[in-house]
Amino acid sequence: MTRHITHWIDGKPHTGAPAERQGEVYEPSSGRVSGRVDFAGREEIDAAVAAAKAAFPAWRDTSLARRTAVLFRFRELVNAHRDELARLISSEHGKVVSDAAGEVARGLEVVEFACGIPHLLKGGFSENVSSRVDAYSILQPLGVVAGITPFNFPAMVPMWMFPVAIACGNTFVLKPSEKDPSASVRLAELWAEAGLPEGVFNVVHGDKAAVDGLLHHDDVKAVSFVGSTPIARSIYETAARHGKRVQALGGAKNHMVVLPDADLDLAADAAVSAGFGSAGERCMAISVVVAVDPVGDELIGKITERVAKLKVGPGDNPESEMGPLVTRAHRDKVASYLDAGVAQGATLVVDGRKTPILGDPGDGFWLGPTVLDHVTPEMDAYKDEIFGPVLSVVRVRSYDEAMEVIAGNPYGNGTAIFTNDGGAARRFQNEVEVGMVGINVPIPVPMAYYSFGGWKSSLFGDSHAYGMEGVHFYTRTKAVTARWLDPSHGGVNLGFPTNG
Repeated sequence: MTRHITHWIDGKPHTGAPAERQGEVYEPSSGRVSGRVDFAGREEIDAAVAAAKAAFPAWRDTSLARRTAVLFRFRELVNAHRDELARLISSEHGKVVSDAAGEVARGLEVVEFACGIPHLLKGGFSENVSSRVDAYSILQPLGVVAGITPFNFPAMVPMWMFPVAIACGNTFVLKPSEKDPSASVRLAELWAEAGLPEGVFNVVHGDKAAVDGLLHHDDVKAVSFVGSTPIARSIYETAARHGKRVQALGGAKNHMVVLPDADLDLAADAAVSAGFGSAGERCMAISVVVAVDPVGDELIGKITERVAKLKVGPGDNPESEMGPLVTRAHRDKVASYLDAGVAQGATLVVDGRKTPILGDPGDGFWLGPTVLDHVTPEMDAYKDEIFGPVLSVVRVRSYDEAMEVIAGNPYGNGTAIFTNDGGAARRFQNEVEVGMVGINVPIPVPMAYYSFGGWKSSLFGDSHAYGMEGVHFYTRTKAVTARWLDPSHGGVNLGFPTNG
């Protein structure tokens, strides 16, 4: 029996007319349909935004102490249900349960950051800027804000957005991926249990029609998005054209430079972990290893040894280290790069189509870890964001050539360098045109009190996600200039009597 997933509007599951359209939710390890999710039309979008708009005045005026108390309770509830959320994510996305639990933990870091909102919303104050005139600034919420999030992190990426937005006093409408929608509804239930007022957090499911409904809605003041670059660009242009504040995080092609002096065992471990964790379906995956001569052959050998030991299987199997891809269509698209890479001159060192699967593979969406060597920047496997377990190795002769490769790529999300030379590392972090840099760290996702976001075609808009940039994105600054006349000015004086 398949599950039915519907919207969460005004503090409860949506009970309106039956959905005119639905989408199928799959169990990636078996290929079977496990659920059906309602797709929102104009009526559901309007209802969610109206609920958020109606809830905004009271939530905006709720004290910071009260908001913080709700956030703390939400944090405790999510933490208590971490295993449940991880299993739910694994069943719809395919990633192994331990990876899904790590996703929830990283999302919780942003919730914990947002619990400090009384400090984060402090403004500035200047006394006596003119005679008996004070000037100060205050940060105020925008109103109804929306988040549009991808399938690869159905809990973490939404938690990059809504904890900060809600803590700042906004109300929120989330449009999660229709491929794995259940985690967002469970989070909504936990918000309600934490005491969040009805209408402050809403969830609508759907496809492009739901997205367009939010982008065109007059009452939505800001939009946050994470996804591919073409869609991020479209979201940014459409939302901005409709007068909304926008942060749209796009795609990536993350390079890991390995210098000749690097610890190659550490580098190989990092390449395998960062390339194949979550089946490579993450925007911070290392998809390109840039091996600086003469380390290429030895590094490839070490990577190959480690890949051969990886266990691929269902996400709920404790032995599995990597699960299936999210859909059959996506698996087939990723697999197409293997033959295309060979046809364009690359060497297929490890063919993920031949990877053994733990247990019965059934009709699951399987593709094991894959390694393409001797890839060049002209090949499709290099140019495209594959978003799967395909690791491309580009060989170069020098540090400068490695930098040219990175500089020539249109993306600028994350990058890493592996070296024991502090001077080279410092030069790299200074010169590379990428928003997030790792030094002997393969996936440099910033902690919650910094901000996440790339450069170039990996970001559209001025603000990165979470951290202080997130606080600034979800607030407006108001400057106040005030004059309060001294009692000696005259008039009624109810002040404390003095003998002066």
